[in-house]
Amino acid sequence: MPRPVGRPRTTPDTVLADKAYSSRAIRSYLRRRRIRAMIPQPADQAANRKRLGSRGGRPPGFDRDAYKHRNTVERCINKLKQWRGLATRYDKTATTYLAGLHIAAILIRSALIRRKRPGRVSRPG
Repeated sequence: MPRPVGRPRTTPDTVLADKAYSSRAIRSYLRRRRIRAMIPQPADQAANRKRLGSRGGRPPGFDRDAYKHRNTVERCINKLKQWRGLATRYDKTATTYLAGLHIAAILIRSALIRRKRPGRVSRPG
């Protein structure tokens, strides 16, 4: 597959964020850069927009299904933060940090698989 020539693309297609990042300035910045914002609208902003009526403009676009994946990523990061060495970046080099990240991810994933395995019989201890 041929690769495009030049600098690799680093601009995301979509940004998922929580209600704290729903300011007009952030949304306009993302719009200028042609990045789709998946940010829920806080209740006070929605109330102000509705109070203004037709001058309040349209509500910002929001896809609930795409936003649900954000929670999955947050939960994964929270599990990784339990590993103090990863959370505080004690490792000096990027390769050592990445190795620790891989080990933590393998252990977290294996614990999830063990917990979800059907028909597992616990042994008396």
